[in-house]
Amino acid sequence: MIRPISLATLATVLALSTAAHAQAPAAPPAAEAPPPLVDLYSDEDAQAALDARLLALKTVIRLTPEQEKLWAPLEAALRQASKDAGERAAARVKATAAGNFLDVLERLADAEASRAQDLKTIVAAARPLVAALSVEQQRRIPAFLGMTDQAGQPQPTLELWIFEAEQE
Repeated sequence: MIRPISLATLATVLALSTAAHAQAPAAPPAAEAPPPLVDLYSDEDAQAALDARLLALKTVIRLTPEQEKLWAPLEAALRQASKDAGERAAARVKATAAGNFLDVLERLADAEASRAQDLKTIVAAARPLVAALSVEQQRRIPAFLGMTDQAGQPQPTLELWIFEAEQE
């Protein structure tokens, strides 16, 4: 059997919950949050991460001495693409606010075109090396680069660690 709640009981519950809410410290607005004390991911950190990824990629592929000779152009292309991504991200931070959605679309198109050119440079530099790799060595590369196979769906360029600097 359910008892009816008296008005006095309801008023007491409401008063207590209001008082408890009033005593709880209010979270500071997000705009007033202090800036981080330390830049947690500096340009030097990004360079170290890129160095580690390139070394790991080279290790994963397990290049033979003959294949090793073909590595330098690919490494240079990957480094340049990563540098370009960082420069695009820095330019985006300094850019004036977009006036409308067409400005946003144009900026996206420019970034995609730039990433496309970087990818074409990487592909051209990789072709001689990949041609010299065994099927087993080739099989290891896509997942390491961050590529996904989603039933023939296009690979978004920003998912590749090469362009990681633009993901911020």
